[in-house]
Amino acid sequence: MADSPDIEPLGRNVSSVAAAKPIDSTRMAVLFSVMLVTASGNTAMQSILPTIGTQLDIPDFWVSAAFSWSALLWVYTAPKWARQSDHRGRKALMRLGMIGFTASFALAGLALFLGLLGWYSAVWTFILFAFFRSLYGGLGSAAPPAVQAYVAARTARADRTKALSLISSSFGLGTIVGPAVAPLLILPVLGLSSPMFAFAAIGIVVMVALALKLPNDNPGFQARGVVTSEPYSSAPSSGSLKDDDDSTEEESSLPPRLRWGDARIKPWLITGILGGNAHALILGVVGFLILDRLGLRGDPETGIQMTGIVLMSGAAATLLAQWGLIPLLQMGPRTSILWGMVLGALGCLIIGLSHDLHGIIIGFAVASLGFGLFRPGFTAGASLAVKRSEQNGVAGIVASVNGMSFIASPAIGVLLYTYAGPLPFWLATTVCVFLFGWGFKALELDDRMTTER
Repeated sequence: MADSPDIEPLGRNVSSVAAAKPIDSTRMAVLFSVMLVTASGNTAMQSILPTIGTQLDIPDFWVSAAFSWSALLWVYTAPKWARQSDHRGRKALMRLGMIGFTASFALAGLALFLGLLGWYSAVWTFILFAFFRSLYGGLGSAAPPAVQAYVAARTARADRTKALSLISSSFGLGTIVGPAVAPLLILPVLGLSSPMFAFAAIGIVVMVALALKLPNDNPGFQARGVVTSEPYSSAPSSGSLKDDDDSTEEESSLPPRLRWGDARIKPWLITGILGGNAHALILGVVGFLILDRLGLRGDPETGIQMTGIVLMSGAAATLLAQWGLIPLLQMGPRTSILWGMVLGALGCLIIGLSHDLHGIIIGFAVASLGFGLFRPGFTAGASLAVKRSEQNGVAGIVASVNGMSFIASPAIGVLLYTYAGPLPFWLATTVCVFLFGWGFKALELDDRMTTER
């Protein structure tokens, strides 16, 4: 089929076309924006919901549990969307993901706005909020695998690792920056629901850019690339992503479906589940801890500001890990995970012992630095463990692992915090220490991960 000006072919079948027409800076910026907005919007409520729950007199546990349904849907749907990326076209799935994202945030924001005005009870407010959040979990998960495949199909071998690392890091960046900037988006008229409407508006802008700046693509060819980052994930080490088995795979057929019990990825999945749940424990609790330890339950405005400061420290630390330490030190998956768990344990311990803003900031920054090292290590390790033709499959599984961490752990963490004070932070510290010891023995050495599969 002849190429048309607005339809681009995909995959290795047309690698010469992809090489001749690399992704320009404008299109890369659009792809970067899709990942960044999808992730930052998802986590922006971390700094707002504790205060909203306090104003509505909703128990902290149910505030945290409002996210669980969306996370469960993400776990279920993400692998399915990843498998669809070779059939329906990458741009179509990106558009579907952004429609789900924008609709979810607009409707959930409206539910919170009307609830805060007293149009219906607090219980109905959070029921409606959780229901509209499900649009993000069910449809929003379509965008990340599509972006990853789009980039993989159009980037020459020499540039592919760098391009995919940039795209993956945008999603990881968004998951941390979102909660930090949410307090800055509060407007007097819309009140605490403002960030939801703000991200919905940003989603519309991204959809327009997607429609105007990204060509339609032909889903008739396969496209495969490294695993993309998902909720609370981040970029793999730019020096550790494998691209050396292109020429050894069949071009005409999809690989067998990758199984969760596959021995190659099992240690990395165990690592991701344990470390992800430790991270989810502290993320779910930290907003409530700030309100209580600083005595700000009765001062919502100051509470949001202080929470934003703490989360901004975590954002800076995560950026230091993702864009500084990992590429500078050329850290492989195992090294990133082990050092990440050491710092994660130390940070969680400091938070649990701190009773002032200074101590909480330091503890959260150290913990974020640790988890900022851990998540790209887990992501890259799972990617490097399998063949290049299996990257869409491993992308879906990693998406599920990351979403799985946020089904129950934040709510359980808040429940433990409500009745046992700093117990969630002691539990997260214990998990990090255990994972360091287990990972030291079970995870494959970095130099072996770079050999051809």
